Amino acid sequence: MLLFQLPDDVFYHILSYLDCRSLSRLSQVCKSFYRFVNRDAVWRKIAKEGLNTGITRDGTDRYPHIPLKERVKIAQNWCDGICKKAVPLKWKTKLLPWLQLDGDGEILFLSQAANIEAYYLRQDPGKLQSNPFKIYSANNGDVCHFVLTDSHLISGRSDGKILIHSRTSDMLVELSGHNQEVNCLDSKDGLIISGSRDRTVRIWTLTSSCPKETISMYDRVWSVAISPTLSSFVTGTACCNNFSPLRIWDVERLQCVCCLGSEFRRGAGVLDMVFESPFQLLSCGYDTFIRLWDLRLSPRKCVMEWEEPHDSTLYCIQTDGNHLIASGSSYYGVVRLWDKRQTECLQFFQLSSDSVSSPVYCLRFNSSHLYAALATSLHSLDFRQNPIYIR
Repeated sequence: MLLFQLPDDVFYHILSYLDCRSLSRLSQVCKSFYRFVNRDAVWRKIAKEGLNTGITRDGTDRYPHIPLKERVKIAQNWCDGICKKAVPLKWKTKLLPWLQLDGDGEILFLSQAANIEAYYLRQDPGKLQSNPFKIYSANNGDVCHFVLTDSHLISGRSDGKILIHSRTSDMLVELSGHNQEVNCLDSKDGLIISGSRDRTVRIWTLTSSCPKETISMYDRVWSVAISPTLSSFVTGTACCNNFSPLRIWDVERLQCVCCLGSEFRRGAGVLDMVFESPFQLLSCGYDTFIRLWDLRLSPRKCVMEWEEPHDSTLYCIQTDGNHLIASGSSYYGVVRLWDKRQTECLQFFQLSSDSVSSPVYCLRFNSSHLYAALATSLHSLDFRQNPIYIR
């Protein structure tokens, strides 16, 4: 066949003009076409335009072990809202749970009162084992927030303490520094930033036994995020004392570099934020907006914003690093999917019943599943259904 006499780069260029349906049909022509069309290089351009395919805006591939064609199939279901709902875990006492997925999305960590439980996902993809394979426990107060690094699990507690668990041994380090519950923390490359209801932010290192520095915020601190460059961090406060709720701080000088936004209403606190890149920050909170900030531009105004249509507080957000944002609302366990190229909500899912309302306290997703933690249950959305036109 003449096409196979062409150089690979020329053939790739020809295939770049085809859409998903055409590529799928072409792969059925013969075995040679099937093998060539199924290569990741053929699907990369389409994957970069899809939702949650693992290809970030800068071209990084988050799931290199999963063929791109398979991820493009699943991306269509994210866009169309086609998924299977399940409730892997329930508990009787109302809690304020938090979630994390490990780097490959194969282990789910869930906080339950004073414990953090770790569950394998890979043996039966998307489903939890009946029992956790490891429990990180302590006699201290309940877990308010926790983060994962490659080597440690770091949790903030309701008694003001921070516990550092080693993920490879039984080593446990306890840090005391806050007078009230630790609402938020972040950690990167040995640096730990914690924020508390006691209106302070404290800077720690993995090797320190006491805070390196303390910053008085004059307001309750609800969220913190360390920049990927490690040169700065952002704090989100309750916005009750005439201070901007979003402020950027220099790590070395511990000085406020600038405030983001203007004319925030009193009580418009920031509950969650995430860096997409060293210059792009997403935030959400009580004022019902998701905002995208470009730190290279004027700090007074965000570059894009999306409003929760039912005027509900937004407790949490996550991004795929490209086009998709998932948000969790304060009523009836509502999860929304947003395409940053559109102004309106793309899809929404109500996870709790009309008679039992609960916020989505935390959500996390990998290439095929979204997990949401409510007051008395963990919910999962499985997007691995057969798409309509990609086979």
